[in-house]
Amino acid sequence: MAVLVFLEIEDGAVKRSSWEAVAYGSALAKQMGKETIALAPSAASDLAHAGNYGASKVWQAEISVSAESIADLVAQAADKASADVIVLAKSLMADLAAPMIGIKANASVGTNVVALPDLSNGFVIRKSVFSGKALADMKLEGARKVLTIKKNAVGLTKTDAQANVETFGASVGSSKITVKEKQKQTGEILLPDADLVVSGGRGMKGPENWHLIEDLAKTIGAATGCSKPVSDIDWRPHHEHVGQTGIKVSPNLYIAVGISGAIQHLAGVSSSKVIVVINKDPEAPFFKSADYGIVGDAMEVLPKLTAAIKEIL
Repeated sequence: MAVLVFLEIEDGAVKRSSWEAVAYGSALAKQMGKETIALAPSAASDLAHAGNYGASKVWQAEISVSAESIADLVAQAADKASADVIVLAKSLMADLAAPMIGIKANASVGTNVVALPDLSNGFVIRKSVFSGKALADMKLEGARKVLTIKKNAVGLTKTDAQANVETFGASVGSSKITVKEKQKQTGEILLPDADLVVSGGRGMKGPENWHLIEDLAKTIGAATGCSKPVSDIDWRPHHEHVGQTGIKVSPNLYIAVGISGAIQHLAGVSSSKVIVVINKDPEAPFFKSADYGIVGDAMEVLPKLTAAIKEIL
């Protein structure tokens, strides 16, 4: 009996969000008195590090990754491990694969999970709903469950333990989807995976001032984002658009500069652990959602803030 955790691989290494899934799965396995097994769809340089977060071993397969093949792989591994619970980090791929896994593994599915389940009255999960504006408790029925874990919902505590990596042979069906081209965002820190994000809005007054956003981001090791109006008028590329219709982020720190805080933008950042707002308008709606606020002109505040941080670092 085990908790099975699927690992997403990117550029030959396990994604950080998958380590969060392993930590979550290990904590749950401890509650249930079970083993934690990680499952990788391909080779990666750091698979043994799953032991750092509580997995006893890693099963490594070699498949052509698609939602359908992942569902086949996970269902077969779940049967072999007699897994009661299957855990994935929430991602675009997980959103596609989780329902398919539920069908193939005969499991109930819970998405956007933000806490360990309450096992005192069955299996009750707490999940984020309405773009992070509320939490809902949902009881999952059946002998097997599939969970997708929201980014930054789990704190990581790393140990020196290493997991044994074993080969896992799987027979997966061919995908009905043909990938003709991949266009991947590039950069030092990618927005969807960033722990720190600095975003700018129309309060930056023009693209010629964006270096102030980039200087602050580079100083603290953050990704850069923007509001929808900024991407609409081509000050910044559309892949930096943060919000309900753009990229939803869940960083440890979100700094919003010159963004008024329209509800569509808030929907994309409300899961951030700490929100700092810099705006010259003291009545900007964003201040109501901020943990910290600075009332002032971004052109004056940003250089001083960046300089102060550099002195500390």
